[in-house]
Amino acid sequence: MSVAHDHAFGPYTVYDLDALPDEGKGYELADGWLIPLSPSPRHDLAADILRDRFRAAARAAEVKVFVQAPMDISTPAGVRKPDVGVIDRDAARAAHEANARTYYGRDVLLVAEVVSRRSGSEQVDRVDKLHDYAHAGIPQYWIIDLEPHPRIEAYTLVDGEYGSPTVVHAGRTLRSDTPFPLALDPAELLDLDSAL
Repeated sequence: MSVAHDHAFGPYTVYDLDALPDEGKGYELADGWLIPLSPSPRHDLAADILRDRFRAAARAAEVKVFVQAPMDISTPAGVRKPDVGVIDRDAARAAHEANARTYYGRDVLLVAEVVSRRSGSEQVDRVDKLHDYAHAGIPQYWIIDLEPHPRIEAYTLVDGEYGSPTVVHAGRTLRSDTPFPLALDPAELLDLDSAL
C-alpha cells in the first residue's frame, strides 16, 4: 500500500513516519526529513551480536533493563533509530502498556550505532546523532566501526555533552560497569560463532 502525503517533499512529522508502510520502520525522521536506513549484512550481524551480549550481561547482573534492536527514540531532531538500545525496564514497561511509538531519551541508558563506512549515514552517526543523543540526555553512546578492523568508541555524557570517547580496537577489551558489567572485545562483533 502506498501513502499519499499532502506535502510530498517535506517537511515530515512523526505522523507521516507512522503512515509509511510498516509504520516507517525503514526510516528515521531528522529535522523534518525522512532518512532511509539500509544496513549491510555485516552491520546487522554486529548489531545482533551486540544486542545478545547486552541481554546476557544484563541478565547475569540481574539489572532491570530492556534491550531492543532497533528501537525508536524521540530526540530534539525527531525520531532516531539506534541499532541497539538499553532502556530502563520500568520505562519500557510503561511505554509498552501505553502503546507508545517512541522512548524518551531520559529513559534510555545506552545506545549503539554500527557505522556504515563511506555512506551518508556515517556522517549522521558520528556528528548528528552524537549531538542528538547528548541533547536527549542519553548517558552512553557507542559507535561501532567495523572497518578496517572492529573498534568501539564509547562516549559518556558529562554536563550535557559527550566528551572524548574511550576507543577500544579488536584484540583489546572494552570494560564497562554501567548500565551493567560488560567486557567486550570488538572482534567478537564479527565472529559468526558468537551469533550461533
